[in-house]
Amino acid sequence: MLPVIALVGRPNVGKSTLFNALTRSRDALVADMPGVTRDRHYGVCHLGARPFVVVDTGGLSGSDEGIEGLTAQQVRLAIAEANLLVFVVDARDGVLPLDAAILGELRRSGKPIVVVVNKTDGTDEPTVMAEFASFGVAETIPASAAHSRGVDVLVARAMPHLPEEDEDDAPSEEEQGIRVAIVGRPNAGKSTLINRLLGEDRLIVSDLAGTTRDPIRVSLERDGRRYTLIDTAGVRRKARVEEAVEKFSVIKTLQSISAAQVTVIMIDARENLADQDLTLIGHVIEEGKALVVAVNKWDGMDSYQREQTQKALERRLQFADWAKTVFISALHGSGLRELMKAVIRAHAAATKELGSSELTRTLERAYEAYQPPLVRGHAPKLRFAHPGGSNPPTIVIHGSRTKHIAPAYRRYLEGFFRKRFRLEGTPVRIEFRDGDNPFAGRRNVLTESQQRHRQRMIRNAKRREK
Repeated sequence: MLPVIALVGRPNVGKSTLFNALTRSRDALVADMPGVTRDRHYGVCHLGARPFVVVDTGGLSGSDEGIEGLTAQQVRLAIAEANLLVFVVDARDGVLPLDAAILGELRRSGKPIVVVVNKTDGTDEPTVMAEFASFGVAETIPASAAHSRGVDVLVARAMPHLPEEDEDDAPSEEEQGIRVAIVGRPNAGKSTLINRLLGEDRLIVSDLAGTTRDPIRVSLERDGRRYTLIDTAGVRRKARVEEAVEKFSVIKTLQSISAAQVTVIMIDARENLADQDLTLIGHVIEEGKALVVAVNKWDGMDSYQREQTQKALERRLQFADWAKTVFISALHGSGLRELMKAVIRAHAAATKELGSSELTRTLERAYEAYQPPLVRGHAPKLRFAHPGGSNPPTIVIHGSRTKHIAPAYRRYLEGFFRKRFRLEGTPVRIEFRDGDNPFAGRRNVLTESQQRHRQRMIRNAKRREK
């Protein structure tokens, strides 16, 4: 599971800016958690040796009344959940009494602490750092989150404090089979689906939102294949449950998506796609995970409702039209065979091994059929392609002027490769490499080889003459 880092500090010290710099995105998952009057932001940072979840918390004002008190309560929950606390302070304000009070509370948690002195640009940095040295925290880093300065140093300092995965205790891929995370909003039918696949009431099913709290892993063998099903807490945009144990369902869901190989997003056909569903799908794509969309409670709809639902799904899922959509009834078991087939196909596509020769031939056909638009009178040249990895399939294309290739042409190539290699249910990433030819030095090697061969032929000829 992904470790968690919480960003804590006073209001307006730059926590959200630092969060955006760490996640490299301003489109991070936003969730209005139960009992929270302000949004809390969640994202995954991939800048270090291993990814981790970043939590952006509300600013602590020192008051426990009203909205400030609710915010403080949520920050304390974030502190309890985190593996590492990043205490963000403002270099321009200097050390304030409130900073000292917050640091005291962080120390009482017993969690490791890293201090980030933000907004150091335009200041006398040595003087500022000397002032904050009074905190007595060994890991104190100068930074400018707005310019991403100090972010890499923060990530490097954070890595030793994060728990390592125990490879000895982790089951092998053969033992656990395909890891499938079941995600979605509350009451979409996630636990019902797993119970139906297992043929027993393994998980609690209730109409009460928030029944599932922590991710639950269940082994399944079906039609000769093994799976590990991961049931997750429902991610809601607006919720009214006040129990503190449910307040980190977003973190648990992000961790489950990261641990899975295929993600099945459950959608209630009666409610259609919500913005929270789209945000979850976007996160799955960013993580490069295979995706299957399961539209549940399909059996309780008439033909007109089904037609309207299908049209709405097609319209709002255009950005992920490569994902298979399956209509099911978790309660009655209809459509489950098609669902598991879609999971198998998505996993096979995500782990498919592609060859350089096949990729290059496909690239040549795509280039001949439709060339990229001219750039200053010259067309970008695409010479050859080779695989860059799997999960998701990554295709590296070498050529010239590739920096000017339009996003539309990138999508065209993605669709061409997807159709040729039947990559259904998985994101496909295309990387362009401009300029250097990785085989540029090969000519010299061949020339030297030919010279050595020629010299041997000459020596042999001289021996024969003697």
